[in-house]
Amino acid sequence: MKVDAHQHFWNLDKVEYPWLGPSYGPIYRTFEAPELEDQVKAAGIDKTVVVQAMDSYEDTHYMLDTASRFEWIGGIVGWVPLNNPDEAGRKLEEFTKNPLFKGIRHLIHEEQDPDWVIREEVIEGLKILASFGIPFDVVAVFPNHLKHVPTLAEKVPGLKMVIDHLAKPPIKDKSMEPWASQLARAAEYPQVYAKVSGLNTAADWETWSANDLKPYIEFAVEKFGANRLMFGSDWPVATLAGDYNKVWLETNKALEGLSRLEIDAILGKTAVEFYRIL
Repeated sequence: MKVDAHQHFWNLDKVEYPWLGPSYGPIYRTFEAPELEDQVKAAGIDKTVVVQAMDSYEDTHYMLDTASRFEWIGGIVGWVPLNNPDEAGRKLEEFTKNPLFKGIRHLIHEEQDPDWVIREEVIEGLKILASFGIPFDVVAVFPNHLKHVPTLAEKVPGLKMVIDHLAKPPIKDKSMEPWASQLARAAEYPQVYAKVSGLNTAADWETWSANDLKPYIEFAVEKFGANRLMFGSDWPVATLAGDYNKVWLETNKALEGLSRLEIDAILGKTAVEFYRIL
């Protein structure tokens, strides 16, 4: 099974997205499942995972409703208020009754406090999340958040986590450090996974190719192993620097040289097991 483990939908008429404004240009509009469907099928993708675009119940309900109507959506990563553990627990009781509810994410990079995710009350919320067996998508945007992943792994050892977008490495600058050291440190914890996603928008938007992505993907494979890595398109954000097909094709080119088993893991098997996709 081939899986796109990270894509988004948003409807500007149904849900408020304060972060998304006119400055985002071509992605400042509604993006919904019918627009993506043919592109997913053309790439040979069997299932996708829709990831939250806002810290709100409205967004989570919108995603669940959408997922119920398209068989190629394998699940959604929603939201609960991790800084309010009691409420988070109550909402998890509700959401986990829906088999399409697969994970939780919070837009930690939108918080004014760069250390928000390691606040005491958030750690307690993450312990509640772990008790439900639900994984956490970490928006570990380098350099503010990736460094916190080892802390989370130690404070909440039962929590499975996945680092979105390899924490946005400095691809455009063609540099590795200190991103590489921080990623390697996070990879030391077996419950931490990472997504090979969102890399095209970390590169030069006009000229990027598989050759730009390859050193960063190879480093991630070296540190995590393919069985803890998963592909994601990051559509529609990815359209700022290309289109769905280019992201799919160039990622596949960047994986050339790996074994068939490793490629199959990154392009589907890891995501199926991590998110329990049926």
